[in-house]
Amino acid sequence: MKDDKLTRMLGWASIGLGTPLLLAPARAATALGIKDSPQRRAAVAGVGARELTAAAGLLGQRSPMWLWTRVAGDLMDLALLGQALRNRTMPPSARKTALKHDDRAGRTVAATAAAIAITGVDVYAAVSRSLRPRDTIVTLTATVTVTRPRNEAYALWRQLENLPTFMAHLDSVTTTGPRTSRWRAAAPFGTTVEWDAQITTDIPGERLGWESVNGSSIRNEGEVRFTPAPHEQDTEVHVRIGYSIPAGKLGQVIARYFGEEPHQQLDDDLRRFKQVLETGEVVRSEGAPWGKRARQEFPQHPARPLTAEELMEVRS
Repeated sequence: MKDDKLTRMLGWASIGLGTPLLLAPARAATALGIKDSPQRRAAVAGVGARELTAAAGLLGQRSPMWLWTRVAGDLMDLALLGQALRNRTMPPSARKTALKHDDRAGRTVAATAAAIAITGVDVYAAVSRSLRPRDTIVTLTATVTVTRPRNEAYALWRQLENLPTFMAHLDSVTTTGPRTSRWRAAAPFGTTVEWDAQITTDIPGERLGWESVNGSSIRNEGEVRFTPAPHEQDTEVHVRIGYSIPAGKLGQVIARYFGEEPHQQLDDDLRRFKQVLETGEVVRSEGAPWGKRARQEFPQHPARPLTAEELMEVRS
């Protein structure tokens, strides 16, 4: 939620409102048409502190709770302004005339009208952001043993452009800098998503970590560890991947209904990684020679290399 434009705007508005109320409560009270007194100054400063606290939450957190905090504060402000108007003791017949000529009363009325408008915006933001489906954060782990040294396994993964050769839903990875890259992946119902990522950990032959950069359309992070297997020349590859699924639990259920089970995907990806590392290609079968391009394949024959004609068709 901290990337939401309306939420950020309200956060900065809280800073703009709260700073003068906290630093100069006497002047702020005068501007609002409130009689100055130690108690009223303390109340105005308290409102300013509350606004700055809400600003910190709105600009730094993801929970809509801070929007509801602003709504609660708005109601308190309206109550205080209403009390200030009620404290003006005068007959009802004289109140209308007095308000026209009492500059202080006019400022209080204007402040009350502005507070009502702000309350409307805050209520809209709080309700709409609370009802918005939240992304479900999924963390996947899997392990595979390959009959290659750690440096070779690391080198294949470190060349990020290689990832789509064994990760089924990854369409492309383009290196954009020494530690940055652009990822494009397939999503349910034939859609695609793209995001920028950066390498966070890079220990050759041992560990590789990455995460999506701030402002990316989805959250994605992962880590691969390469450890020696009991057999001297083998390597255990431990993968942990975390990402967000749009539309909350509903999106996860729909993805599973259409056969897009995330845990099974990662297991299949590592199986293909093992094949690419050990044989140089993904082993396909006569029943499904097109690999990840065929989403509903069921291998019907023992695996064998593609024929020359099949290779030409795939490459075309």
